[in-house]
Amino acid sequence: MQQIINFLLRNKNFLLFIFLLLVAIGFTIQSHSYHRSKVISSTNFVSGGLYKWQHSIGKYFNLISVNERLLIENEYLRNQLTIATADTSSSKIIDTSTFATPYSYFRANVIRNDYQKRDNYILIDKGANDSIKIDMGVITDKGIVGIIEDTSANYARVISILNSNSRINAGLKNSDQYGSLLWDGKDPNMVQLATIPKQAIIKKGDTIITHGRSTIFPKGIGIGVISNYTMNQNNSYYLIEVKLFNDMTDIGYVYAIENHNAEEIKTLQTLDE
Repeated sequence: MQQIINFLLRNKNFLLFIFLLLVAIGFTIQSHSYHRSKVISSTNFVSGGLYKWQHSIGKYFNLISVNERLLIENEYLRNQLTIATADTSSSKIIDTSTFATPYSYFRANVIRNDYQKRDNYILIDKGANDSIKIDMGVITDKGIVGIIEDTSANYARVISILNSNSRINAGLKNSDQYGSLLWDGKDPNMVQLATIPKQAIIKKGDTIITHGRSTIFPKGIGIGVISNYTMNQNNSYYLIEVKLFNDMTDIGYVYAIENHNAEEIKTLQTLDE
C-alpha cells in the first residue's frame, strides 16, 4: 500500500494532467456532435472487429457438430432419393413410408486411410453393430472408395480402389460398354479401366461410372473421367486411364451401401454355376 501511495505522490502532476485531459475530451465529445459521432464510429469499429473475431472462433469450433448434422442429413437424403427413383417407370404415387427400397446408406468416418502402398485399406468407425456388412460398397459424395472386406463390432476394413486386388465393374456413362476397374499401384489419383471393347466410342473427358453389374454398387455412381487410353497388344480392347473424382489422399467420411436384394441375386447366380 505504501508503494502505491509513494507512486501517486511522485507522479501526481502527470496523473493530474491525464485526468484533466480526459475530462476535457469528455466535455468536447458531449458538446460537439461531430466529435461524438466519430468516437461512436470508432467504438463500433473496434467492438465490431472483436465480435467478428469471437464469432469466427466460435464458428470454427462449431464446425464439428455442423459437419455431423450435414452427414446425418445427407444419409437421410440419399435414402429418400433411392426411394423416389426406385420405380421410375411407374406413374403411380408411391407410399415412401412402406416402399421396400433396394439400397440403404450408412454414414461413417474414416479413421485410417492408406494410399502409399501397393495394397491399400481404409478403416471406418462403424461395424456390425451399425449394420455394416462384408461386400457393402463404400462411396463419398464425389464417387466410389472401395468395398467392405471385414467387420468387427464397431469398425470395418475397406479394401480401397487403390489396391491391386480390387476389381469393380465400371463403364462409360454414355453407353452400356463396361469393363473391370483396377489399379496399377502408381498414382493414387488414377485408376485403370480394362477390357472395354474396341467397338466402344470413347474420348478424353468422358465420364466413367459404376454400371450396376454386381450386387455391390448401384448403377450411375461417379468414378472419374478418361484422361488417356490405348489399345491392348491384340488390338481388341482399350486400356483406359481414369482420373478419379475423389482425392483418395483426403477421405474424411464415407457412406456404406447395402443392397437389400444381394442375397437373392447371389442365390440365383449360383444356379448357373
